[in-house]
Amino acid sequence: MKTLIIKTGKVISALKQEGLFRGGKRVAKSFLAQFGRVRPGDILFVTVGVGDSARYRAHNQREELELHGFKCSVTIQDNPFLPRYADKFKIFIFHRILYTPGIAKLIEEIKKNKGEIIFETDDLVFNPKYFRYMFHLEKMNALERRQYEKGVGAEVLKDPYVKVCTTTTTYLAKILESYGKRVFVSKNKLSLKDLEVADKILKEKMRKVGPLTEDNGLRIGYFAGTKGHDKNFATIEDALILILEKYPNVKLVLAGPLDISEKFDKFQNQIEKLPFVSREEHFKNISSVDINIIPLEKDNPFCESKSELKFFEAGILGVPTVAVRNQTFSKAIFDGEDGFLARDIKEWLEKLEKLILDKNLRERMGKEARKKALRDYTTKNSHNSEYYNYLRSRLQDAKAKNSIS
Repeated sequence: MKTLIIKTGKVISALKQEGLFRGGKRVAKSFLAQFGRVRPGDILFVTVGVGDSARYRAHNQREELELHGFKCSVTIQDNPFLPRYADKFKIFIFHRILYTPGIAKLIEEIKKNKGEIIFETDDLVFNPKYFRYMFHLEKMNALERRQYEKGVGAEVLKDPYVKVCTTTTTYLAKILESYGKRVFVSKNKLSLKDLEVADKILKEKMRKVGPLTEDNGLRIGYFAGTKGHDKNFATIEDALILILEKYPNVKLVLAGPLDISEKFDKFQNQIEKLPFVSREEHFKNISSVDINIIPLEKDNPFCESKSELKFFEAGILGVPTVAVRNQTFSKAIFDGEDGFLARDIKEWLEKLEKLILDKNLRERMGKEARKKALRDYTTKNSHNSEYYNYLRSRLQDAKAKNSIS
C-alpha cells in the first residue's frame, strides 16, 4: 500500500512538472519497465525507476561492466517476477530501492543461495539525519516524501549480510565506510549512446557556427536538472547580476525547475528559461551555451555528495565550466586548464569575466574539458580495476562453490 501511495505521488509530480504529454511518457516508460526482459548472467542491477539516477547508476554501470567482460542485466524493483531472479545471478546491486515485500523476498532468496548483495547509492538519501539538507524534499508532494521516512535503502545498507557498497564520490564513500562496509567508488560515466549523441551535435555545430558577434551574444547556462536547486543557484546570484549589468549582450540560460530571486526581474530580456527535455535535447541545450556554471551551497553534506556529472556532460560537448570549489570538483577540474573553480563571489565574477572576454580561452578550456571527459568519464574508457577484480573474485568463489556442491 505504501509503495502505491509513493508511486501515485511520483505520477502527480511528473505530470505537474513535465506536462501531460512528456510526463505521461515518463509514467508509461516506468510502467513498461516492470516487464522488461531480464537475461540471466553474472550481475543484476535492481533500481528504483527509469530516471537519470537509474540511467547513470544502473544502465551505464551495466554497460561499463559488460565492456569489461561481465554479463549484466537491469530491472526495476516493481518487476512482479523479482524473487525468481535469485538463482539466475551471483551478484545483486541494489540502487536506491524501497524496501517492499518483493525486495524483501528477493533478498531472502539471495541469502539462501549465498549470493552477493551490494548496496549502491549516489546520494545521502539512505540516512534521515541528512534530510534537512535536501532542498528537493521541500519541493515534493506529501505522497512522494513517504519514501524518505526511514531512509531510501537503509534496510539493505544496515543488513550485516551486506559487506560492500558502491558509490559516486570519495565524500560519500567515507560516510558509507562508517557503516563498516568496504566501498568502491565507481564514478558516473557517459554511455556509448551519449558519445554518439555528443559527436553528432558537435558535427552539426561545426557546420553551422560562425564567429561570435555582439548581436548573437554570449550564453551562460545553468542546468538544474531536478527540483530543489534554488538555494544552490542563489549562492552566486550577486555575481550573475553584476555580469548581466556589465555585459548586456550576455544571456543567462536556466534549464529545469528553478525559482529565482526578484533581483533578476529587470533582466528578463537577458534570461531564457528551458523546460524538461529528452536526453538528446538536453545535450543540445548544453551545446547552445558558451559557459556552463555549477554552483552548490557550501558546508552542505547533500551538496558535497554530488558527483561531477554536470562538468563532464558539458565537457563532452566542449563547453567550459565554472564550478564551486568543493572536494568533488577540486578533484575533477584542473583549475585554469580544463575548467575553473570558484570559492566566493569575487572568484565567480573574476573567472566568469575571463571566459566572457576571451573566446580563445573558452575554446581551449572546452577542448581540454572534452579530453578529460573522454579519458575519465566514459563507459568505454573507465579505470576501476580494483572494483572489477573484486567482482571477478566473487564470481570465481561462487563458481568454485557450485563445483564442490
